[in-house]
Amino acid sequence: MARESLLIATLVELADNLVDHYDVIDVLTVLTDRCVEAVDVDAAGVMLASPGGELQFVASSSESMRVLELFQIQANEGPCVDCFRDGKAIVNYSLSEADGRWPLFTPRALDQGFRSVHSLPMRLRGRTIGALNLFRTTQGPLEVDDVVVVQGLADVATIAILQHRSSLDAHTLNEQLSNALNSRIVIEQAKGIISQATSSDMDKAFARLRAYARNHNEGLTEVATRIVEGSLHPGSLNHPTRSASRNTES
Repeated sequence: MARESLLIATLVELADNLVDHYDVIDVLTVLTDRCVEAVDVDAAGVMLASPGGELQFVASSSESMRVLELFQIQANEGPCVDCFRDGKAIVNYSLSEADGRWPLFTPRALDQGFRSVHSLPMRLRGRTIGALNLFRTTQGPLEVDDVVVVQGLADVATIAILQHRSSLDAHTLNEQLSNALNSRIVIEQAKGIISQATSSDMDKAFARLRAYARNHNEGLTEVATRIVEGSLHPGSLNHPTRSASRNTES
């Protein structure tokens, strides 16, 4: 698919999710998937700030990316941490053994095969609520157009999280973010249950979960909750079709 067509489809897909009780995890998973498809990056992840101000992992394009994002939080260092704290983009940053900026994070990223990183703030009206991380397995700069594209997608996702309402009060915002972070916990539990029940890896387990939710027009967190509670058996989740499962990883 040409990038222009893909971006149009992505905007439509994101807009389609902006309904009452939309699923933040699903919106941000779309964001990470489309970043990998639309620009020259190999993995993407999103962190959001909790109501208390601590960064929390929310979505990623792969299971390995999820692990790396969690390591940033545990080590309290890395591009996403700096981007969120300073509210400034980190673009075209090359990782190397001699890099002293992130002494704990950089070796872990290199072990995962990544050689450069980019992190963009998720901001609206001066408020930073999280950051979008982009990793490449090669060094070299992203094109200016690519940076514009991913920042635009991040901005759309940020508006989605804030529900595009200028009247949104702090209490409602905090409740939205808390629900998103709680949803992530339930989804991880459901992934583990599906993985064990179907003898599949975590990426494929999430693909099954997400495909079922979309095919049945249900929220991702709603389906995950049913799996965890036992009211929906993992065996009911058929193999996702290629179109439904493409880049559907967490």
